[in-house]
Amino acid sequence: MSVQIRRIAVNTGGGDAPGLNAVIRAVVLAGEELGWEVYGIEGSYDGLFLEDGVSRLDRMAVRGITHLGGTILGTTNRGNPLRWPVTQSDGTVSYEDRSDQVIRALADRGIDALVAIGGDGSLAIAHELFQKGLKVVGVPKTIDNDLAATNLTFGFQTAVETATDAIDRLHSTAQAHQRVMVVEVMGRNAGWLALFSGVAGTADVILIPEIPYDIEAVREKIESRYHIGRRGFAMVVVAEGAYPKGGQPHFKRRDGGQVRLGGIGEEVAAEINQLTGRETRTMVLGHLQRGGSPNAYDRLLSLRFGAAAVNLIRDACFGCMVALDPPDVLAVPLGQAISRVKTVPLESDVIHTARSLGICLGD
Repeated sequence: MSVQIRRIAVNTGGGDAPGLNAVIRAVVLAGEELGWEVYGIEGSYDGLFLEDGVSRLDRMAVRGITHLGGTILGTTNRGNPLRWPVTQSDGTVSYEDRSDQVIRALADRGIDALVAIGGDGSLAIAHELFQKGLKVVGVPKTIDNDLAATNLTFGFQTAVETATDAIDRLHSTAQAHQRVMVVEVMGRNAGWLALFSGVAGTADVILIPEIPYDIEAVREKIESRYHIGRRGFAMVVVAEGAYPKGGQPHFKRRDGGQVRLGGIGEEVAAEINQLTGRETRTMVLGHLQRGGSPNAYDRLLSLRFGAAAVNLIRDACFGCMVALDPPDVLAVPLGQAISRVKTVPLESDVIHTARSLGICLGD
């Protein structure tokens, strides 16, 4: 089945990830190959409500951007048209549903379909808009790799390399000072990033949300590291969503009271110092994991995803997300893609590898 398409739009929502620009470039080039006009919406859906927030993208506009980090369209994790913040005269904030305005704004510009690039939050918005009649196709993006229905999300492999490089660099200073280094990485409620970078970076301890940790097991592993050689040291990698047995994930409040994960690295470091007496330092990698150029794998995956999204529009396969099912890129329903958080299976090969290498997982 095919559908008459003249113009499509693309936007990027949620947190940035290496590879966004490569997806945009692929959408533009693949769209032009089909004779379509392609438009970019700035700041997720925000640009639809701005006079100059939607612009034509052609080959020249996306020339030389495949290797660039960030996104030429800008992004936001606050641009939810289903729950748009409105400040009242008394200073209080209420929320309204502007989804119908989004659909009208796209129709007024003659845009026939949308490519929505984002993580679970952005794709949930796309799914709601699809249910209201918008022709939309999703592209999975997150360094957390926690989207169901796809083997990998673009940005993840580059983030793993960034975190692994940081762990490598911290090894030398940890050994020089005989310290315990605790590295906190992103990942929200999934441990993919911590597990992959921790194993690749030869960490001694890796703590992930899927395995609530026992600090005593961590202490024992660290102490053993100081008894195997003259200059003992230890490397601990902690996912931001990790938490102790019987406890809860560690949250901190910022940005006007918005609750965010963070701070577990400092908590683990303080406990290690108290229990062992070893000098302990904390490094929170934070947004370093989001920045920089995508590696070759993520560039290729992003280009494949972008081209595949255009082909789904050509084939009238709306309400779907492109997904990697090695070696192929397939279409899966958006509802299936956002149905659950993809966490690390406890029987996965990488978990078994970590245990076989003697890495402590906190249990």
